[in-house]
Parts: sequence; C-alpha cells; structure tokens
Amino acid sequence: MKRNEASAPAGDLSGWETQVRKGGLGLAVLAILWPERLYGLEILKRLDADAGMAIPEGTIYPLLSRMKADGLVDSEWVEADAGHPRKYYQLTDEGRRRVRDMARSWRSFAEGLERLLAPMDGDTQ
Repeated sequence: MKRNEASAPAGDLSGWETQVRKGGLGLAVLAILWPERLYGLEILKRLDADAGMAIPEGTIYPLLSRMKADGLVDSEWVEADAGHPRKYYQLTDEGRRRVRDMARSWRSFAEGLERLLAPMDGDTQ
C-alpha cells in the first residue's frame, strides 16, 4: 500500500479519483483530437469543459510528447496571427486505430463495472 493511501482519511476518494483520471487521460486526449487538430491549450480547455478533467500543463505536454514518440500523434508549428507560434497536434492513422481500440476496451470495462454496480441502484446508504 502506498503511504498516501494508508494515511488518507476514511471516505477520502481523492487518491482513487486521481488514479481513474490518470487511467483515462490518454484515451481522453486521443478522443479530443479525433475530429480536428488542436494546440496544447485548446486540448486542456476541452478536457476541462467537455470531460470535467482539469489537467495541469505540466501533465499534458509530456503525454503528448510520448504519444508523438509512439506514433499516435503528429505535431506542427503554426504561426499565429497575433502572438507566438502554436504547436498543433493531430492523430496519425495509428492514433486513430489506437483510440478506436482503446474506446472499445473502455466501453467493455465500463459496461462490466456498471453490471457490478447495478445492485446498488436505489440503495440510499
């Protein structure tokens, strides 16, 4: 058991929620890039607005870098009309295949978990 898990107060779900978010973050980023290319700050804003995932900049850029190294995304610097150039990210063909596979796996996992949780529906305790 990790030290922070052992010292967390009973009923504190923050550590568990953090792990769930970490587990889904890669899928979320790839899914956000599905329809169009976006730059880093746009990805962060969409994660927050569309999925309620407030992610620090220091987390997203290393993840995008790993995704690029894995061949899942490409990036391109684009000059902005005002301000500095922005690095845009878009899915590669491999990234599109991967996000489809990840989505299928996630849905299967979530459906199974929902079946396990179903007996608790309506339980007020």
